[in-house]
Formats: sequence, C-alpha cells, structure tokens
Amino acid sequence: MSTPDDLNIRLVRDGDKGALWPILRDVVRAGDTYAIEPGLSQGMLMDYWCKAPRATYVAESGGEILGTYYIKTNQAGGGAHVCNCGYITAPAARGRGVARAMCLHSQNVARDLGYLAMQFNLVVSTNTGALRLWEALEYERVGHLPAAFRHPVAGLVDAFVMYKWLGAPG
Repeated sequence: MSTPDDLNIRLVRDGDKGALWPILRDVVRAGDTYAIEPGLSQGMLMDYWCKAPRATYVAESGGEILGTYYIKTNQAGGGAHVCNCGYITAPAARGRGVARAMCLHSQNVARDLGYLAMQFNLVVSTNTGALRLWEALEYERVGHLPAAFRHPVAGLVDAFVMYKWLGAPG
C-alpha cells in the first residue's frame, strides 16, 4: 500500500461536485456497503453527502479526487460528543492508503471540532477491507447486528457498530 506522496485532504468545494458524483453514485448504487437508498437523485445524494453533515472533505492527488468523507454529530443532546463519519474511495485508488489517510485526518478534525469519540453505526460484515482497516486503527466492535443489512448478492448479512474513544479535543 502506497499513499500518494502529494495526497491533499481538504474541505469539499462546489467545483468538486462533478468529480464526486460518479464516485458516490457508483458506490451507493452498488448497494453493498452503505445503507443509503440506491436510487437517490444526483441532487439528493450530493445534499446527503455534502450539505447535511457538519463538514465534507475530499482527498486529492494530482488534481484528481481519490476519495471523500463526511463528519457529522452522531446523536443529539447527551450524545453530541460522538461523531460519525462515512468514507468512500474511488475504485482506481483502492488499496493505496487513501481510506487510512482520510480516517486519520477525520480523527484530527473530530478532535478539533470538539468530539470525544467516533462511532461507525453500520459496518457491513462483507466489507472486510473496511473492517480490517478500522480494527487496525483501533476501532472496537461494540455491537453485532444480526441480519441488519440486505446485501444485493449475499442477502441478509450482519453488521457491526464500531467505536473509538478519541480523548480530549485538540
């Protein structure tokens, strides 16, 4: 795994949306990793990913967007100190350390925003690459959700809730 030397992770800009759309569209329509309605229109999916969260970032190298993530508050009120993130890596960039770089970046952003922990609410059991990465980055499986995700090929599969304490804000 070799993360591009010039990988830059920055806030999404309006001009990025044309390059983001095919990455988001293809992952969501595949229906095998995210519990997002696969038939969302371009406008609805872009709003979901870029407007609804607290912040959205892109990872780019050589002017090409290789991945994206959002960060948002996981729960209101007494749970507002825990954030949630979603990550998508462009197919051509998978296996190059982009998701790892985005996750590490998001942990720093989370601390800067005042979050104390990060929780992934639904990590699909068939998404073995993500499970390996999150565990390598010291996320714990704190919940097992039997048959919680309808995979388009494998049928009903389990999912996991994963959690990491981030500590005091930076």
